[in-house]
Amino acid sequence: MINGLDFRRLRRRDLALTVFALSAPFLLPAFVPGSPSFIRPAVAETMQKADVSRVVSVGGAITEIVYALGEEGRLVGRDSTSTYPEAAKKLPDVGYMRQLAPEGIIAVNPSAIIAVEGSGPPEALAVLKEANIAFESVPDTYDKAAIPAKIRAVGAFLGAQDKAEALAKSVEADLDAAVTEAAARPQNERKRVLFVLSTQGGKVMASGTGTAANGIIELAGAVNAVGTFPGYKALTDEAIIEAKPDVVLMMDRGGEHSAKAAELFALPALSLTPAAKDKALVRMDGLHLLGFGPRTASAVRELNAEIYGKKANASQ
Repeated sequence: MINGLDFRRLRRRDLALTVFALSAPFLLPAFVPGSPSFIRPAVAETMQKADVSRVVSVGGAITEIVYALGEEGRLVGRDSTSTYPEAAKKLPDVGYMRQLAPEGIIAVNPSAIIAVEGSGPPEALAVLKEANIAFESVPDTYDKAAIPAKIRAVGAFLGAQDKAEALAKSVEADLDAAVTEAAARPQNERKRVLFVLSTQGGKVMASGTGTAANGIIELAGAVNAVGTFPGYKALTDEAIIEAKPDVVLMMDRGGEHSAKAAELFALPALSLTPAAKDKALVRMDGLHLLGFGPRTASAVRELNAEIYGKKANASQ
């Protein structure tokens, strides 16, 4: 018993706080500004630095950045959206970024997790934090500035700041050039693009504002045909006809999302659009198109060429 306190009756959290309070007078001198003590910076570094020797990467762009930095030797797992580069597919798959299972991640014995913002669910993240696995969330927005910011954030977490700075500057310069080329097109010549996420049950699920699809369409010098609502939603036939898309854009993937051009433009509403008249359908790899990672300048150029330089291949 110290100062009237019975430590046996305290919970672990309360015990820790009590010990800190009792020891504070002895620790404070190390944190006083101007103190000659070496303890202050040493403690700060210990508190901030995570063990990043065994890392799980969550989010396709995050994994791409790790590889682009040459830090892939740290990776012990990745999520199912991390499909580039090809070597990443050899890593254990811990599940889809928004439906992570803690057991799958813990099974690869990581010391840290770096995940794109929006990964989850929250319950899974809470379990991982309880397991004392360092966790870093990287902000995810869909504009030019977001990409070098992601690169610098990943580099800082991995302790590879110098490599990250060099990569960020290189990617930023390439992206600026690609966007400048696309932006040179006069506004009255810009085509209206409808990004279709799926057509399940004959319903067209399309992208509004605040999405990766909206961001890449604008960077490529085109106009989102349905940029009047946030997020994704199923469109009515009237909304599709009123949108008057010149081009339909989709991810190149299988299953229910692999409708051929003939099937897609046979849908009543889409059949009445300018895109149907020209059979203008563009398909691109989803991660390349929407990842907002190191290859985005390439995606901007490819999408611009598909929209303006040639008609989409209607036989696909």
